[in-house]
Amino acid sequence: EEQIGNYRYTTRYYKIENSLFGTIGFLSFPQLEAPTKADDEIYGFIVALMNVYIFLLLGAVIISYFISNSVVRPLNYIAEKMQLIDLNKKNELIHWSSKDEIGVLVKQYNRMVRELEISAEKLARTEREGAWREMAKQIAHEIKNPLTPMKLSIQYLQKAIDEKNPRVPELAAKVTHTLIEQIDNLAAIATSFSHFAKMPKGQSEPVELNAMLQGICELFSKEKGIEVVLESKMQPAMVYADRNQLLSVFNNLVKNALQAIPDDRIPDVKIGIEKKHDMIQVVVSDNGVGIPEENYSKVFVPNFTTKSSGTGLGLAIAMQIVEGAGGAIWFESEVDKGTSFFVVLPEYSDNSNINKEG
Repeated sequence: EEQIGNYRYTTRYYKIENSLFGTIGFLSFPQLEAPTKADDEIYGFIVALMNVYIFLLLGAVIISYFISNSVVRPLNYIAEKMQLIDLNKKNELIHWSSKDEIGVLVKQYNRMVRELEISAEKLARTEREGAWREMAKQIAHEIKNPLTPMKLSIQYLQKAIDEKNPRVPELAAKVTHTLIEQIDNLAAIATSFSHFAKMPKGQSEPVELNAMLQGICELFSKEKGIEVVLESKMQPAMVYADRNQLLSVFNNLVKNALQAIPDDRIPDVKIGIEKKHDMIQVVVSDNGVGIPEENYSKVFVPNFTTKSSGTGLGLAIAMQIVEGAGGAIWFESEVDKGTSFFVVLPEYSDNSNINKEG
């Protein structure tokens, strides 16, 4: 601390040494301004600068808020419109007068909505056409099943007439009964299709399987070189289901069994009936080519077939019919040895709890 008159100030002294560390002099540095005053000015400047920065930051935040709102608000509006898009109705377009970036986005949204409506209309038309195609295939398949035994019966009767068989009247009666039964089946399918454009609803009734399956065996056995044998361990074998639909199922299974047998092999098709607990099991077995393991999962899938002709709907329809009657259907197969299809149905009795409304 030093003083010249009334002026007080601070002086710093630094010692000067030579190479031998001997003191050769001192340097004096007087500080003519008080350090507290300089510090106060520096602090004041920093505070003022911070105030300016805070003001600018708050201004930037406020401006950013309004700018972001002006951008986000139309985006939220577009997002809400997107959430309301429904393929089953006409969607509303967005009207935007400005030709800014949002206007470009709105224009693309409107274009997407129009294209989506066109695509939805095409998809609906395609689905309708596909449904009708599937229905046509299903009806055609159901109609073809009764035609085979009808053709066989007429051919057998014609042969008997040509050979002047004395049992012609008896055979004619049996063939007439079979034809009437199959025609009734066709009529039920045609009537239901014309009224409701869908497969007929099952009209369940008590059905005796032995008689039905015996009739099927006799029909298919009339063709030269074919014998379908019924082996029953139940008398009677009563189930509660739609008779025409069951007839279609077993006709289809026997027909498939015969078609699976190569021409160079003597057909061996058997139908077995036995009781399994409170269920009746029907087994249709053949000595055909069998089903490869890679096709197991496709057998009951609609439109799958290994034949050059056919719609591939037979087994899919059979599964629907059997399951609709409260039963189940499956198969076991060995390549080049044969296949067995199993159909199980609830046994019917007078005091049965089966729903008689089908």
